[in-house]
Amino acid sequence: MTSQVSSPAEQADGAVVGEQRRAAGTKDVRRLDRVIIRFAGDSGDGMQLTGDRFTSETASFGNDLSTLPNFPAEIRAPAGTLPGVSSFQLHFADHDILTPGDAPNVLVAMNPAALKANVGDLPRGAEIIVNTDEFTKRAMQKVGYDASPLEDGSLDGYHLHPVPLTSLTVEALKEFDLSRKEAERSKNMFALGLLSWMYHRPTEGTEKFLRTKFARKPDIAAANITAFRAGWNFGETTEDFAVSYEVAPAAKAFPVGTYRNISGNLALSYGLVAASRQADLPLFLGSYPITPASDILHELSKHKNFGVRTFQAEDEIAGIGAALGAAFGGSLAVTTTSGPGVALKSETIGLAVSLELPLVVVDIQRGGPSTGLPTKTEQADLLQAMYGRNGEAPVPVVAPCTPADCFDAALEAARIALTYRTPVFLLSDGYLANGSEPWRIPDLDELPDLSVQFAQGPNHTTADGTEVFWPYKRDPKTLARPWAIPGTPGLEHRVGGIEKQDGTGNISYDPANHDFMVRTRQAKIDGIEVPDVEVDDPNGARTLVLGWGSTYGPITAAVRRLRAAGESIAQAHLRHLNPFPKNLGAVLARYDKVVIPEMNLGQLATLVRAKYLVDAHSYNQVNGMPFKAEQLATALKEAIDG
Repeated sequence: MTSQVSSPAEQADGAVVGEQRRAAGTKDVRRLDRVIIRFAGDSGDGMQLTGDRFTSETASFGNDLSTLPNFPAEIRAPAGTLPGVSSFQLHFADHDILTPGDAPNVLVAMNPAALKANVGDLPRGAEIIVNTDEFTKRAMQKVGYDASPLEDGSLDGYHLHPVPLTSLTVEALKEFDLSRKEAERSKNMFALGLLSWMYHRPTEGTEKFLRTKFARKPDIAAANITAFRAGWNFGETTEDFAVSYEVAPAAKAFPVGTYRNISGNLALSYGLVAASRQADLPLFLGSYPITPASDILHELSKHKNFGVRTFQAEDEIAGIGAALGAAFGGSLAVTTTSGPGVALKSETIGLAVSLELPLVVVDIQRGGPSTGLPTKTEQADLLQAMYGRNGEAPVPVVAPCTPADCFDAALEAARIALTYRTPVFLLSDGYLANGSEPWRIPDLDELPDLSVQFAQGPNHTTADGTEVFWPYKRDPKTLARPWAIPGTPGLEHRVGGIEKQDGTGNISYDPANHDFMVRTRQAKIDGIEVPDVEVDDPNGARTLVLGWGSTYGPITAAVRRLRAAGESIAQAHLRHLNPFPKNLGAVLARYDKVVIPEMNLGQLATLVRAKYLVDAHSYNQVNGMPFKAEQLATALKEAIDG
């Protein structure tokens, strides 16, 4: 990824299978190495479904891909308004890619609001496909167009394709017994068919999907399939689209294996199920629905056959309370939420620290504070995860870096929770949760052994020779206390939030004991074994860019661009944020400059400066969107030169 993507029109030279096709009377086909498409429309236009289907067919074709769904926070924002615009961006290529792309090559705009909200992101020469039926005077005035942008010359720098998508769809479906309003709902399938023709996407999967989705309404299924085929045929026959494009499969981008397209929340769900199987423990999820974490609850509720129990609680506090109770009872316990829910769960997380029970707290971060931006992404919960509890209550923190990596991060969070008997934060975010990419399905023998040994009997001998069970007698290596299942004869023990006496677990107000327990709980977290951070530095750079979480893709893409331009820069990315990898201090000391890009106001930078006394430079963005690679490349170049 060394330069800004050029538009399809600009990539024509040397890539046209031209003369042969013209001789045969068919349209030209141009080969591209990658394309960025954005579908945009009203929140009721089905743009997320359209993008998802195009993505699925692209994945089955074998391209590497990355997606960025972007939708309003309101369940049904006012139709035709800028706040109501929903979009789905897909970047697909014949080689390894890392981000959904900086700027779309193709925009499909279903109405004036969609055009106005997105045209500013397009490079000159991009293709714009607009649904002309929606460009009525009233609709244009609603978003501030005094004159039609299709006619006033403001789009002269783009390749504009005016298509009456709505009326073409209605005409294609006239044989069906549908009202006009019902027929119009299929216009997104017409658009999908047109784009599928334009980029040679497979069609069988989409038709099968529609038959399954509307199995109880075969007429609706048939209508959607007809609209989809009509869009394909329109592309094939209209003279407005004289060229179609091919993006070859990314054969060299993937190791050998079986792949599927997967979103971050789905990968995380599968990772939790895999962790429970590897630990041979039932999985319990105590959760309250909250954007953008709710999909995990929805997905896990489908897997009762794997011993998964899901509990949709009446509120966030009840959700984590039930999960902690399940942990006490011997389950792999999980609670899922976003930033506002973490605030409500904080007291129970502190209780889990005191009880020293395994609990995975999944925080799918979103824009804040308070309710904030429910459907937008942010990385601003790091300090809340680190310190958002009363007293000294240290908790390990793990962060995935890509949608597919959410699977491995879930396994890692479970490993730490079970091995060290502690609650663990898993910090994903909205960008990872909703975005998708190809994921290689691992073989079973690649998964870690997470098996747990429960306490079976007495573990301590008193001075008078009596054998007793001490619930806070620790493993000398991990400092984990024994996990005793309630109801096991002889293993009765007291739980609660008041400070425990070392060993016995009895209530203790002794100052020296409290000091010892606080330091012991901290030592347990500090002693967690995590891999060293790896540094990508092929040329002995003087500047290091350090990231965490979902900034991995944009940072890596920016680093590639800089190196292709002859610059020397090193890169490291953190999965473990508490404790930090043991070699992190030595790594930071090797570089003259350390730059930390974050989607917050510098939270990791604050931690790094405090712990390592390194003058780390923050580069921050909090606009609810992920970084763009070009933006980061520019900032890093300034850091190198500065």
